[in-house]
Amino acid sequence: MDKNMLLRLQQGDWIKKSKDLIITGPTGVGKSFIACALGFQACSQELKTIYYTANKLLDRMTLAKADGSYFEFMDKLAKTKLLIIDDFGLKQIDHKQCNMLLDLVDERHGSSSTIITSQLPVKAWFDCFKEPTIADAILDRLTNGSYRIELQGESMRKFRKEQ
Repeated sequence: MDKNMLLRLQQGDWIKKSKDLIITGPTGVGKSFIACALGFQACSQELKTIYYTANKLLDRMTLAKADGSYFEFMDKLAKTKLLIIDDFGLKQIDHKQCNMLLDLVDERHGSSSTIITSQLPVKAWFDCFKEPTIADAILDRLTNGSYRIELQGESMRKFRKEQ
């Protein structure tokens, strides 16, 4: 990993410029750790930050739609300066969730930042969506102009067990 890039990201200018960050790599290489460390740094700079796993975020949006709190919840997410979405792509996103995710990404695009972590390379993300047209719109907003960190290596958990 490029240490200089990580040091630049730590300063938080990318968040103030409403840029996104995508962190990919295999299980256990530190994607969530880096995302949370950058989120902690954003909090220390008094930038409102929210963390969700992708599955819990999609479930929470679905629940908000059902209980009538959807617009309030989406407004809260839209006003958050940094949204961390961890473990993207672990399950396929259904038609309704595609629309809700597009609402979220569209609302945040250009006005706030998002960190997305995934075990899948970005080129495989399209297959996570049941709705290809909406997938195009979401991925266009998330991937173009975003910073990227592609991690490699073995799981850090493996090394922890050996010690």
